[in-house]
Amino acid sequence: MQRSPPGECANCGAAIPRGAKACPECGADERTGWCETEETRYDGLDLPDEAFADESDSAAQRSPPRQVNGIPWYWWCVGVALLLGLALFFLR
Repeated sequence: MQRSPPGECANCGAAIPRGAKACPECGADERTGWCETEETRYDGLDLPDEAFADESDSAAQRSPPRQVNGIPWYWWCVGVALLLGLALFFLR
């Protein structure tokens, strides 16, 4: 079952003539999803705004890892543990 083409191409915005099999400008058709774009696919779902956040948006909201003199805190812990281990080994 073929759907009728939309009045306007969702990919490029060109007018699509009635009965057309593909967009005359960009070639989008039913098979390639001319009726659905990322914006229209989820219109009726009532999703929260966070569902549309890009990874770059969420990365900007995260706080940067804690660092001391440019070295992450966990490497400082590893270094201190190694020094304590060596000190205990040589003080025996």
